[in-house]
Amino acid sequence: MGAPSVLKARPARPPSPPGNTTPVRTRRTPAGPGRRRRRAGMLMVAPALLHASLWIGLPVVASVVLAFTKYDVLTAPRFVGLDNFREMLGDAVFRKSVANTVVYTFFTVPFGMVLGLLLALALHTGLKARGLFRTAIFLPQVTATVAIALVWLWIYNPGNGLFNTLLSFAGISGPAWLSSTSWAMPSVILVGIWQGIGMKMLIYLAALQTLPRELYEAASVDGASRTRQFFSITLPLLKPATFFVLITSMINAFQSFDQIYILTDGGPANSTTMMTYEIYKSAFREFRVGYACAQSLVLFVLLMGFTLVNRRIMGGTRGHS
Repeated sequence: MGAPSVLKARPARPPSPPGNTTPVRTRRTPAGPGRRRRRAGMLMVAPALLHASLWIGLPVVASVVLAFTKYDVLTAPRFVGLDNFREMLGDAVFRKSVANTVVYTFFTVPFGMVLGLLLALALHTGLKARGLFRTAIFLPQVTATVAIALVWLWIYNPGNGLFNTLLSFAGISGPAWLSSTSWAMPSVILVGIWQGIGMKMLIYLAALQTLPRELYEAASVDGASRTRQFFSITLPLLKPATFFVLITSMINAFQSFDQIYILTDGGPANSTTMMTYEIYKSAFREFRVGYACAQSLVLFVLLMGFTLVNRRIMGGTRGHS
């Protein structure tokens, strides 16, 4: 017979009564690497979020609130409801500025995108001195708009400007480009297209450099021409870049102000007045801040609407595989 065991069986714990809801203590596990990375990421973006909240978020909220008030900076805001928006409907100058902005955007954005894509395709090939051409094309994008406008003021000068001087060699008397109601808007559109080509070219060039070469090699084996490859491979794969260029170009076109202020000051006869210029006049020349905020809100709604329509037309931002 074996020796009796000295270990006694541990008595079973009696079941808890039905009404006992004492929580069971669990051991806390230390934070994993994923949680630590998220915390570190939040700490790193916290200054940027704080900056955006203070200098972007609060002004936006204040603009929306002031859009329904009558405010002239010197006196306290007075709530007027929809009076500012009703006044806008009857403001012929503001309606003209909306039409001018749409016309300016309609011409500068598509033409600029086509030229930017063509330049990107040319620079994507084995062109000599590609770095020099890229720098020259992108230089207007990083040059101060005031300096660019001053140069174009000389180019458009009706007396001794570059355009009229070249036209005089052919026996043509050039117009007063910026003083004519017929030529002022086309002149401003030309400046807008020229200044914005650099960024469009750079975005398209970066997108072209990421396209897989295997697709083009397979298409060449199948006998597809360069034209067929461009429309069947390049353009569909550039869809995300095209959507990004379209939206940013529209936003920049709707917010154009510097060149208008220097080249034409909105004239002649409001033929080049833009929405941003009208907002500036209402806020800083007439001190009608509430009315200017209402105009800004209309500008925001128009931009949001155009963005949603473009996204719907293009079917999102995903390219085709």
